[in-house]
Amino acid sequence: MADTPKPVPPPPFKKVAPPPMQAPKPAPTEHFENVDIPVLALTAKDFASDQDVRWCPGCGDYSILAQVQRTLPDLNVTRHETVFVAGIGCSSRFPYYMNTYGFHTIHGRALAIASGVKAANPKLDVWVATGDGDGLSIGGNHTLHALRRNFNLNIMLFNNRIYGLTKGQYSPTSEHGKKTKSTPFGSIDHPLNPVLFALGCEATFVARSIDRDPKHMQEIVKRGHNHKGASFLEIYQNCNIFNDGAFFDLTEKDVKDDNVVSIRHGEPLIYGKNKDKAIVLDGFNPKVVNVADVAPETILRHDETNRILASILGRMGDMDGFPVPMGVFLAIERPTYEDEMEMQIDTAKAKSTPDLEKLLNSGNTWMVN
Repeated sequence: MADTPKPVPPPPFKKVAPPPMQAPKPAPTEHFENVDIPVLALTAKDFASDQDVRWCPGCGDYSILAQVQRTLPDLNVTRHETVFVAGIGCSSRFPYYMNTYGFHTIHGRALAIASGVKAANPKLDVWVATGDGDGLSIGGNHTLHALRRNFNLNIMLFNNRIYGLTKGQYSPTSEHGKKTKSTPFGSIDHPLNPVLFALGCEATFVARSIDRDPKHMQEIVKRGHNHKGASFLEIYQNCNIFNDGAFFDLTEKDVKDDNVVSIRHGEPLIYGKNKDKAIVLDGFNPKVVNVADVAPETILRHDETNRILASILGRMGDMDGFPVPMGVFLAIERPTYEDEMEMQIDTAKAKSTPDLEKLLNSGNTWMVN
């Protein structure tokens, strides 16, 4: 055998001095002025989350969700500046299904949470989804104060005249004599009228729509959003499990035209299948007349800036023989809570320099052992 050659030893390790320490260079900065940043157009699908929608098949909430998602792209809102707040109830699952920020809060407290969100960051676009039970029973007090304070909130109250999530008990808007699991002999409560409630709370925007009229709902949602202040939108919504048909006289083709009157600013209140019925005022009392029997100038024309007229129309739907008004009852301007709050903060800052130590040591102090 030939001798195996010996391996060549590696060269000696050469020590290399480390480079001298240098201060880190600041990150490069760029300044852009007068640059138009393109904004991608959003669609209804962009506002739909990846969560399975878990309402009962046929529930009117599906329509409300769809109309809101279809409307938002037209409002030029951004998802990262949009917040949906809800309490507890079928309607209050709304934030799960919106691809925006959201809070699913506690029963009746949606308006309190939403007011805090708006006060903390007035730039946010804040929406509230609530129901006739969540917003008018346990949450009635919070709804009252949010409306009178005029926070710039978009409030949607789904009214199905029943407690759906807890399986069919009567609600504050259930009609007198309503038989439910909690009122087997019929409710003896007088029902609450959400429109009159909102008007009584000094709301600046009050409207009504219905789940089975998608175009009308989209129009009213846009109007409410564009209003600066608390917008209150009552939406009649069918609960096909526990209160099916509550609003069929307002939605079925063969009867709805005789039971609904559209209210639009400056337009006469004429309705009926043949547009042959109208509303006139006898003092402060509305009357139904035949169009052919009265002079055109005597027919009532809607004025959405008139609080008295809004109250008359708000009660009219509860009166026998009268149609139910759909549309904007009231739309007036008043400073918002958050605007006046920011003005006070700016005024306070201008008067003195904040001094936390001085504040903590001001007034009476005591030691705790």
